[in-house]
Amino acid sequence: MYEVELKYYLSDRAALEERLVRLAARFHESIDQVDRYFSHPCRDFALTDEALRLRKVAEHVELTWKGPRIDTATKTRREIELELGPFTTSPGVLGSAVATVDRWTEMLEAIGFRRLMEVAKRRRPVRVVWHGTEVDVAIDAVVGLGDFIELEIRVQQGEVPLARACLESLAQELGCTAPERRSYLELIRLENAPR
Repeated sequence: MYEVELKYYLSDRAALEERLVRLAARFHESIDQVDRYFSHPCRDFALTDEALRLRKVAEHVELTWKGPRIDTATKTRREIELELGPFTTSPGVLGSAVATVDRWTEMLEAIGFRRLMEVAKRRRPVRVVWHGTEVDVAIDAVVGLGDFIELEIRVQQGEVPLARACLESLAQELGCTAPERRSYLELIRLENAPR
């Protein structure tokens, strides 16, 4: 599968949410996500434009590899995602999402991967139908960066151009301009770079 994504910085979150309401979007409860990123022992993911991420959301844990972006307008890339939970914490039973993230981190570090950084955000998932296509929308408050909106569709490789056109049209309808192609990890690293 390919993740076709457009992301924009939000200067007026309330106005954007009003536009989504007018489009009959379905809003879901906000969730906290913590993404832990890793570097590869033999190649520089910054140069190959890849990412390896462990994500914790409540008691769910996912391991995701993101391949290089395949175009210059969006953040379209191949993505392989493996769910490693959900986990329940009942009395006397070992196992939780935090323990799983820590154990996976330990295993990845043992085989040569190195922990880079964590990105924490509060995400408000939204679903909107645009031109007959269900679009996943995320309104993110990213620690240290501010508010963003992500528009995303997952498709097969041959459907990428249509998905991109759909997202670009929706972004225009929402008043979003100047897409941000850098990941939150890249933006945080840039923000924290010595000046």
